Amino acid sequence: MKVAGIDHVGIGADFDGANDFPQGASDVSMLPNVTYELLKRGYSEGDIRKILGENLLRVFAEAERVARGQSKND
Repeated sequence: MKVAGIDHVGIGADFDGANDFPQGASDVSMLPNVTYELLKRGYSEGDIRKILGENLLRVFAEAERVARGQSKND
């Protein structure tokens, strides 16, 4: 069963306060390692942009749009 696709995932990081990290991703300076691994696994540059932030920005923009619409109805 497929419940989500490339338009529904994102990678976030909490490098402040976390204690356990995957090998090769112990701090924000290693984020290019994640990008490299995604490329190596066949993800397109467009898909990687979505994973690394575009999906988050799209969802936040939609949430803001909905919130503004609801505040007009109050």
